[in-house]
Amino acid sequence: MSLDLQSPLQGTVLIVDVEVGDKISEGQRVALLESMKMEHEVLATSGGVITKVCIEIGQMVAESEKLFSFDVREAPSSNEVKSDALDLTYIRPDLAETIERHEIGRDHRRKSAVEKRHLKGQRTARENIADLTDGGELIEYGPLAIAPQRKRRSVDDLILNTPADGMVGGLAEVNSDLFDETKTQCVVISYDYTVLAGTQGGQNHRKKDRLFEIAKKWKLPVIFFTEGGGGRPGDTDGLQVAGLDCLAFGLWAELSGDVPLIGITSGYCFAGNAAILGCCDVIIATEDANIGMGGPAMIEGGGLGAYHPSEIGPTETQKANGVVDILVKDEQEAVQIAKKYLSYFQGEITDWDCQDQRTLRHLVPENRLRAYDIRKVIDILFDIDSVLELRKDFGFGIITSLARIEGKPLALSQTIQDISGERLTPMQQIKHQDLCNCVTHTTFPSLACATPQASWSDQRQRKAG
Repeated sequence: MSLDLQSPLQGTVLIVDVEVGDKISEGQRVALLESMKMEHEVLATSGGVITKVCIEIGQMVAESEKLFSFDVREAPSSNEVKSDALDLTYIRPDLAETIERHEIGRDHRRKSAVEKRHLKGQRTARENIADLTDGGELIEYGPLAIAPQRKRRSVDDLILNTPADGMVGGLAEVNSDLFDETKTQCVVISYDYTVLAGTQGGQNHRKKDRLFEIAKKWKLPVIFFTEGGGGRPGDTDGLQVAGLDCLAFGLWAELSGDVPLIGITSGYCFAGNAAILGCCDVIIATEDANIGMGGPAMIEGGGLGAYHPSEIGPTETQKANGVVDILVKDEQEAVQIAKKYLSYFQGEITDWDCQDQRTLRHLVPENRLRAYDIRKVIDILFDIDSVLELRKDFGFGIITSLARIEGKPLALSQTIQDISGERLTPMQQIKHQDLCNCVTHTTFPSLACATPQASWSDQRQRKAG
């Protein structure tokens, strides 16, 4: 029995795969047509032997026009039909190339850069993110981006040495062991100091734009590792509108008060990187951190002298100034503190414990005029290991903390009577107000204890700074 195979659409013949006398099987491609710049395969409707070829390469065909005739009585035997079983282990060349491009930017392929980082006692951007996120999983945005410097460097060089344009970022889950998935999704970003000193490049600015937009739209917390040297002067590609097409800083500021913004820094954090850090609700810094709105080049260029980076904004200065909220030993501890800080904004926890509250009878004196150690009271009153104090070395006389009572989070502002005498200095007032600002986007309560009855005199305020 002879059958005709017709064109499924109007188009141009690109390839004719068979000749008269060829045996075909059902589903085998016999021709390739081009229509509207797309290629369409013509497949055999059943097995048989080609008896007539009605087309040639380059020919225009109409829809339903006859392309082939074939005799189904002479269909090939099962032994002659090629198996259509898929090899699920096969990796196509284009997929292999894509996998390789991703692998180039991973730490295990950048051993020299990673070793330099470890010699300084620090971790890589990807190591920090893996420690922070649940299962080390990150839905990364723009991992194949490279520094926009094609006018002065080869693409191969940029692929090898500027992976992700110096910034790793995406969506991840944090604290899923404590909360359900509706509360654990976050935006996680880290500048990569092993790539051009963690500077801000054109492509990583665009990645920030996108991630900040997602954080605002979905109301997601943002955790940002901000170490780096600020704006990058060496980018050459593309057109800019006086830099005003970079929306990152405006978008970042808009997030303040909408979602928790958690900043972590280690090592040098200058200029634009410090601007990002400064907008965070909480700044967690390691002991070796240096934070400054101007780096050495900017300071020297402004005629203010030559300084080593380690002389600019050391943590001893910044914690006393109230810039650093929580000082930690290293990045590992910083990650644990960040997870703890975030947990207050993720909700209640059910697995909690507290000390024997009867102990309070022996800590608070009967004489209401007598000073006492309020920190001991706080440790007993709130759930065990739930108190996270902020700015401990700034605004002496008031304690600001996040804590939990029976698993429920709250913000605590507590004066220290033996220091403040129930009167707040300007620095203490700033410290209290900043705590209030951190929780404006939440519904959990704020607890203010020993509220001052009056402010200091104008003269004493000026002396206090």
